[in-house]
Amino acid sequence: MSLLINFIGKIFGNKYDKDIKKINPLVEEINNEFLQLNSISNDDLRKKTIEFKTLINDSTIVEKEKISILNKTVKDSKTSPEEKEEIYKQIDELEKTILENIEVCLTKMLPKAFAVVKETAKRFTENTSIEVTATENDIVLANTKDFVKINKDKAIYNNSWDAAGANITWDMIHYDVQLIGGVVLHQGKIAEMQTGEGKTLSATLPIYLNALTGLGVHLVTVNNYLAKRDAEWMGPIFQFHGMSVDCIDNHQPNSEERKKAYLADITYGTNNEFGFDYLRDNMAKRPNDLVQRKLHYSIVDEVDSVLIDDARTPLIISGPTPKGDIHEYNEYKHKVNQLVLAQKKYINSVIVDAKKLIISGDNEKGGFNLLRAFRGLPKNKALIKYLSEEGIRTKLQKTENFYMQDQSKEMHKVDKELFFVIDEKSNTIELTDKGIELLTSSTENKNFFIMPNVGEEIATIDNSKLSDKKKATQKEELLRDYAVKSERIHTINQLLKAYTLFEKDTEYVVIDNKVKIVDEQTGRIMEGRRYSDGLHQAIEAKENVKIEAATQTYATVTLQNYFRMYNKISGMTGTAETEAGEFWEIYKLDVVAIPTNRPIQRDDKNDLVYKTNREKYNAVIEEITELSNSGRPVLVGTTSVEISELLANILKRRKIKHNVLNAKMHQKEADIIADAGKDGTVTIATNMAGRGTDIKLSEKVKNAGGLAIIGTERHDSRRVDRQLRGRSGRQGDPGSSQFYVSLEDKLMRLFGSERIAKLMDRMGLEDGEVIQHSMINKSIERAQKKVEENNFGIRKRLLEYDDVMNQQREVIYKKRRHALHGDRLSVDISNMIYDTCESILEEVYEDKNYDKLKIDLIRILATEPPISKKDFDEKNKLELVDAIFNQCIKNYKLKSEIISKQAFPVIKNVYEQQSSKYENILIPFTDGSKTLQIVTNLEEAYKTQGVNIPLSIEKSVTLAIIDDIWKEHLREMDELKQSVQNAVYEQKDPLLIYKFESFNLFKALIDKINKDIVSFLLKSGLPVNSSIEEERMQQSNLQTSRPEETYNNPQPNQENNKIQPIRVEQETGRNEKVTITNGNETKELKWKKAKPLVESGKWSRL
Repeated sequence: MSLLINFIGKIFGNKYDKDIKKINPLVEEINNEFLQLNSISNDDLRKKTIEFKTLINDSTIVEKEKISILNKTVKDSKTSPEEKEEIYKQIDELEKTILENIEVCLTKMLPKAFAVVKETAKRFTENTSIEVTATENDIVLANTKDFVKINKDKAIYNNSWDAAGANITWDMIHYDVQLIGGVVLHQGKIAEMQTGEGKTLSATLPIYLNALTGLGVHLVTVNNYLAKRDAEWMGPIFQFHGMSVDCIDNHQPNSEERKKAYLADITYGTNNEFGFDYLRDNMAKRPNDLVQRKLHYSIVDEVDSVLIDDARTPLIISGPTPKGDIHEYNEYKHKVNQLVLAQKKYINSVIVDAKKLIISGDNEKGGFNLLRAFRGLPKNKALIKYLSEEGIRTKLQKTENFYMQDQSKEMHKVDKELFFVIDEKSNTIELTDKGIELLTSSTENKNFFIMPNVGEEIATIDNSKLSDKKKATQKEELLRDYAVKSERIHTINQLLKAYTLFEKDTEYVVIDNKVKIVDEQTGRIMEGRRYSDGLHQAIEAKENVKIEAATQTYATVTLQNYFRMYNKISGMTGTAETEAGEFWEIYKLDVVAIPTNRPIQRDDKNDLVYKTNREKYNAVIEEITELSNSGRPVLVGTTSVEISELLANILKRRKIKHNVLNAKMHQKEADIIADAGKDGTVTIATNMAGRGTDIKLSEKVKNAGGLAIIGTERHDSRRVDRQLRGRSGRQGDPGSSQFYVSLEDKLMRLFGSERIAKLMDRMGLEDGEVIQHSMINKSIERAQKKVEENNFGIRKRLLEYDDVMNQQREVIYKKRRHALHGDRLSVDISNMIYDTCESILEEVYEDKNYDKLKIDLIRILATEPPISKKDFDEKNKLELVDAIFNQCIKNYKLKSEIISKQAFPVIKNVYEQQSSKYENILIPFTDGSKTLQIVTNLEEAYKTQGVNIPLSIEKSVTLAIIDDIWKEHLREMDELKQSVQNAVYEQKDPLLIYKFESFNLFKALIDKINKDIVSFLLKSGLPVNSSIEEERMQQSNLQTSRPEETYNNPQPNQENNKIQPIRVEQETGRNEKVTITNGNETKELKWKKAKPLVESGKWSRL
């Protein structure tokens, strides 16, 4: 099939050739514009930026004027909520039109704008300094940057500056392939450019063009070093044209400096920090706490790493959870360890029996024992070694195929004697009856680990002759027993995974008594990241380190859903082609492969396949010795810390000088990479050396043959192998790459083709002999494709679950934004009141229960029914809802006026006597059982005579109630996600059940939010006692799932000079009339008569 596709591609051309063909005319146009700029002055070159900005502004001026008029109309107090809602829809449509007009304008000016950037790069390359007429921006820049000097009315830009601690001299001018890359990025696509082709320089073109809009451009990198380096390295090119550049990783979260970084024309940062700032903004209590503005355009560097590898786990901000430090991992780890040891002992005997049976010619029983050993402990070293012998793997595969037929109905015979069964491909473990028996052998209760059949037990209780009270008690005990055992079995399963599937120095390392995960894609330590669902705690128990307390999710989002919020997104990498399908399906991102500036001279050799790891590593050591002696630098790629240290020990014994780069040595990364290109240097590295590292070679090394890449194992993902290969052969340099593979490698064990094993058997290869052929390479790549498909399925499943959450998240965060800013809150409050009225009526309408309606209206809305019993019986539902709604709105407006009048005397007194001391006032607002503190601006409250107070109350109440209920909802959604997984045992799709149940949960959530907010607003008032106090701010104890110590400028503990709000409480005159209620009756009395009733606790004040 692939031969046919290649043949058709040669005749008609492939997709990538066609993509480049379409862009070539634009490249010619850019170069023509570039030639015309050669003769203009430096000042005229800078004026081009102002001309471009004027053109963009002119293209949107009509829509902006319309929005301005509509905003004035919406602020008019005579505009009804219904009219406001319609106006806001018009504003949203106009904002979309503005973005469309801007995109059309940018596309038209692209050749000229790209030419300006290229000309700027050329002038910085050809001149040690550039002199221009000084502007205000130049003067400000000269105060903080050493590459700008002011001399009278001139600004002098030097072409050397500091970037990430290294002094660099600008020496780059855009090649045509970089112009192509720039066009692809502007078009919202992924530019696949090989290592050393200048992706960072290529990105300067669309960054400059899109930054002209003033809407902000985000350049996203995989780590904070690259974010800081690129901001400092490329920044002067943009700053020369008056654009502001910043990096969010230089500043503390929630700080004014980070907010300023987001207001810059161009903002660099890591994917995690961008995502976490989005979550923090949606937990903000005041508009001033927000740091991000609307997400406009993002360029993602190493896009496959960010949008595929990092997207496997969501970003989570979490906080303490009740009883989070209570667990049973330490209690049961000894039982699990005993279980694992028993399984190991049994499996070793099974392997010995299998060998004897196969030698004696009983292949059927021998294959049966092999399969049992494989399902019991697939990572058993004795088993792996035996499977590499001639014909043994084939016997295992035949036996497995036999027992897996007819939906594995005979597999129970294989599993019968095992204590637990491992499915390594799906990373799952299942406890068997024999395992449960061993676990319960030391307990009296034989059902200690057996889940009750809840449905059957409840049916038995219902059919019994017990009283209703006893039935309810028994059901409660049953459900409690189910919950306890469910948690117990979950603990056992996670401990089993920790002991059998997760190996120290492979999946994780232990540093400073903490378990730290190693990223299988990059080989780097993922600081702060924890395995979910208690697995991390299980590994901590296994390693005898402190078991951290469980946390509760406060806010979460997947990277997929975060980046899909941008108006436009593009990316660049050297290895996107293998994941092109996923990029299109999830992000609608097209991949365009950019040709290299110079032909690649690297010699990519066919893989060398050995039977055993021992033979493979011996061959690797011999090759390293030979290459190093010939004067070539060697980069040895490994897939784990353990293998890198194994090879290092062998080289040490042979006295071959070498460096090791792995998750344990990440602090020395920069120094090790700097030496990796020197002649004869041997560098052993995990995948850390694969991405974002540039190994430069001397002429001597190039003449010796360049950098030699040796891969000690094929990675699960083709992208990682291509990244490793890409370290060699940059910009036409010579080099070579060679992968060494054995049948014991994880990839070959799990997904390797049967044909390789059969081929080696037929050839009768002796120990140490090797096979090498392009067909073998293709077979290995097919195995990698299987893994990639499996991984894509996992990521897609994660996204499908988060898509459900994202729909809910958008609704809640939209409500929060409206509450924070207040401009659209009146419409939301009006809708909430209407929905609450409708919900209350819905509950009583069918039964025509007027008495319940009356009670609910007083209890929830603090209002008497505006309709009689007769009207209730005769009028339709819509008329009744409208009547109740109009009454509530009338009461609410009246109440708002009363609150403003009641609070104003105190506000007036504070403002006239202490306005120089206080900026804000803090007003308590209570419904008798709960009190919220309302912050409002003192000067504004004084000037409007308290008219702004109701809006401040609405904002604070809405935010407080939404946050409380949403946090609880997130916990319920986490629990739901775990519980629905059991649906597979009932042959149901967990995702479908999750969608159905989450819809019901969210419907109940919205109803509760509406009722709680409306009830609090309508029932609450200012408290009786009066006092003035300073507000005391509290910091939440929150943590992120991926914390990074990335900030250069830690803020010292300084005295807070901000003017603090004060607390204002109501003073009530003895003869002032107040409204009180006991839930059934509402009265309006003078305070001197109402006060004893309120103080008795039976009545509360409205």
